[in-house]
Amino acid sequence: MDLLKELAENLRLGEDEAVRAGTRAALDAGLAPGEILRTGLLAGMAVVGGEFGRREIFLPDVLLAARAMQAGMEVLRPHLARDGAPEAGRVVLGTVQGDLHDIGKNLVGILLRGAGYEVIDLGTDVPAARFLEAAETSGAGVIGLSALLTTTMPRMAEVVSLVRERGLGGRVKVVVGGAPVTQAFADGIGADGWGFDAESAVRRVKALMESV
Repeated sequence: MDLLKELAENLRLGEDEAVRAGTRAALDAGLAPGEILRTGLLAGMAVVGGEFGRREIFLPDVLLAARAMQAGMEVLRPHLARDGAPEAGRVVLGTVQGDLHDIGKNLVGILLRGAGYEVIDLGTDVPAARFLEAAETSGAGVIGLSALLTTTMPRMAEVVSLVRERGLGGRVKVVVGGAPVTQAFADGIGADGWGFDAESAVRRVKALMESV
């Protein structure tokens, strides 16, 4: 098994020390940091995301893999910066104003970080303007909105409207999710994407990032 395949497999298994050592070994072998990220770390996390989406593994397995991903990134990040190789991008996450539920949001954040994204998590009960401020300040390409209460879902429309009002629609995309949120609701408020669960939300963020 070559270095990058072994790295991806150790990440899938959640072996953080093996991933840390494997990342160093790949660098010592002269492999490009961007290639290590794409073909080793991200490839392993993509397998984890797929298995989680198919219910073949569960949240503890995802958490172990995410921890292993972060171990590899600790080694790789300084080399990526020197090499000029970008990470996947930045995403602002939060639960909309009036809603204090965060389990689904937190899971999306774990999967996004595992997939190489920098996540700016604003927490819960977040006003619409705060999402915009964070996206503009950080240069994030996607805002992810979560709601569990039907009474707070209209807050999502406020964020979408603010993105349009500020002329950011071409650069900042909005993805919505949560138990009561549907594709029809997302379409109705003009959101750019909808996630019916954490894994589908991450897939949608990836697709939108690639289109920006």
